[in-house]
Amino acid sequence: MPEFVLDLVYVGSAVLFVFGLKQLGSPVTARRGNALASTAMLLAIVATLFDRQILTWELIAVGLILGSLVGVVLARTVKMTDMPQLVGVFNGLGGGASGLVAAAELLRAGDAAAVGTAAAITAAAGILIGSVTLSGSSIAFGKLQGFIPGRPLTYPLQRTLNFLLFIGLLGAAGYLVSSGDYLFAVGLLACMALLLGVLLVLPIGGADMPVVISLLNSYSGIAASAAGFVLGNPLLVLAGALVGAAGLILTRLMCKAMNRSLANVAFGAFGSGDSAGATGDEGEKTVRRTSPEEAALLLAYASSVVIVPGYGLAVAQAQHEAKKLVDLLEQRGVGVKFAIHPVAGRMPGHMNVLLAEADIPYDILVDLDDINPEFGRTDVVVVLGANDVVNPLARDPSSIIAGMPILDVDRAQSVIVVKRSLSAGFAGIDNPLFYLDRTLMLFADAGDALQGISREVREA
Repeated sequence: MPEFVLDLVYVGSAVLFVFGLKQLGSPVTARRGNALASTAMLLAIVATLFDRQILTWELIAVGLILGSLVGVVLARTVKMTDMPQLVGVFNGLGGGASGLVAAAELLRAGDAAAVGTAAAITAAAGILIGSVTLSGSSIAFGKLQGFIPGRPLTYPLQRTLNFLLFIGLLGAAGYLVSSGDYLFAVGLLACMALLLGVLLVLPIGGADMPVVISLLNSYSGIAASAAGFVLGNPLLVLAGALVGAAGLILTRLMCKAMNRSLANVAFGAFGSGDSAGATGDEGEKTVRRTSPEEAALLLAYASSVVIVPGYGLAVAQAQHEAKKLVDLLEQRGVGVKFAIHPVAGRMPGHMNVLLAEADIPYDILVDLDDINPEFGRTDVVVVLGANDVVNPLARDPSSIIAGMPILDVDRAQSVIVVKRSLSAGFAGIDNPLFYLDRTLMLFADAGDALQGISREVREA
């Protein structure tokens, strides 16, 4: 392929990547953005294959077929509630692949003179970051999936050991660049980086895993960008930089939504992740229980209703039942909105996508900053499986979630909380909202509860 044609294709792919990423910022345009980005990647792959010396077309074909089959199966079988785990796996595989590409390029060249100092430094960075991403993402996946305990797993001299390991990694990278003994240096650097990834993520609690996943997503982009430098492929550099920057921005937004710094997430050992119980004194408190019949009457004769979806709704796959309830209430002239917290579900945008799947209109999905002023004049708020994001303890300076932006549902006239039990959320603390005089607790699966309420509203 002529060089000017290759450059034109790469520029076109880069433009499609940028526009695709921009459109992924809204549920309305996300499908189109995904299609644009996929087209950009297809163009880049085809152009690269025509431009580079291909060793084995058969292996490339096998890889494309197997990868496509795995992608189709995952897309059709993975539940929305498991999407963070899937993203974690993708991050790990992406980082690992980038590290392998950088290592393979060094080993193929064979000596320092052929590689050059700048390329060797970049390759070392790609191997280091890619390996950390691979092992760290594996631990994050295990914590989210339950294979590894979600609680922070700390150990003596944790930070000292990590610091010494990091210094060792810098030494190994320096040896790789200066010695030219690539086989030994690459193996040493990769093994140490894999260990660092494990040690960095193990002490982080399950409540912070979505932030860690987002940060590792950024790492995978940086590793890909480094691999692009080693290969001399400008589009891979650009695509990796876009992923890295987007991951960092998302990480910052998630930290802001939790009112925590990235350093606090990495070293604070926050979040039990097991949610087995609350603080221990909830048994001395009393709650006002309700039934689907009573909840339906309250909703049917309200003027305004705000629904707060949480992880419990996602687990129960109750978004379609929520849509049925919304339709019934709107037929009775009740104004209904959804209040969306930035970290509702397991990751930003998770809840928006889940509700969009049930054809719930985008214009009634309202962000935290816009909905909070409305709670004081809302007749009824229905909380579906949310916990920490509606916990008034965030206003208490002594609480471990102090300052975390929350949905001010406790300021509404009435609150109906649908939960299986009084168990704590990921933060591992009790929620005073459950014991307020104006709060009614409906202990049930979110899907069953909404189905029962809808039936009663229809008959009211």
